[in-house]
Amino acid sequence: MDLRLDGVTVEAAGRTLVHDLSLDVPDGGVVGLVGPNGSGKSTALRCVYRALRPTRGAVLLGGTDTTALSLRDSARSVAALTQENGGELDFTVAETVALGRTPHLRGNAPLSARERGLCRDAMERMDVAHLADRGVLTLSGGERQRVLVARCLVQEPEVLVLDEPTNHLDVRHQVGLLSLLRATGLTVLLVLHDLNLAAAVCDRIGVLEHGRLVAAGTPTDILTAPLVKRVFGVDAEVVAHPRTGDPQLLYTVRP
Repeated sequence: MDLRLDGVTVEAAGRTLVHDLSLDVPDGGVVGLVGPNGSGKSTALRCVYRALRPTRGAVLLGGTDTTALSLRDSARSVAALTQENGGELDFTVAETVALGRTPHLRGNAPLSARERGLCRDAMERMDVAHLADRGVLTLSGGERQRVLVARCLVQEPEVLVLDEPTNHLDVRHQVGLLSLLRATGLTVLLVLHDLNLAAAVCDRIGVLEHGRLVAAGTPTDILTAPLVKRVFGVDAEVVAHPRTGDPQLLYTVRP
């Protein structure tokens, strides 16, 4: 399912957090949003998973304005991994992953055999099956992050919206997660701070600055030394990855 942000503007407390953002995520494509802290990336994602309603503009799923959909229907189509994942209830890992089926269930209906299989598969794919009986509050940040991604997969969405999905993950699990995103065939919109990871996983990248989209295109087109200097304020040399050809940034650290 394709996703489009069509002139999305978000205003709050007298400030404009996102200015007239238009961005297309094609069916099965992986598009990343990058930019400095406070540039509006997470705010834009909240409009997609309906935690926020745009002041102006629209979010379209398969050409349909999301405001025309019930929240249940939206949740069946869009799964979100947010930065606000704190919780006070110490569910087990298995129980937390199973919550991904909530949009598909009525009342207190138990999971079917197929759904239990989906949960097992998602936990195995995210390397948390061995933690199934552990309480999520006893997990490390990286373990909990992998559990929450498994919950998204169990939801069987058509669109994944991920805000800093590699946060807390070690290198092995960062690479594993990004490889999984490429393999799912789902439509993916994600925020990443690591520009080299964005270059490795994204088909296209949008750069936000002060709530405005200042550049959009392929990683090779976007991740240039002048743009990184202008938007992020750092010096970097851009080289091609020796195996993939993806642009990789080598930063200059000065005392």
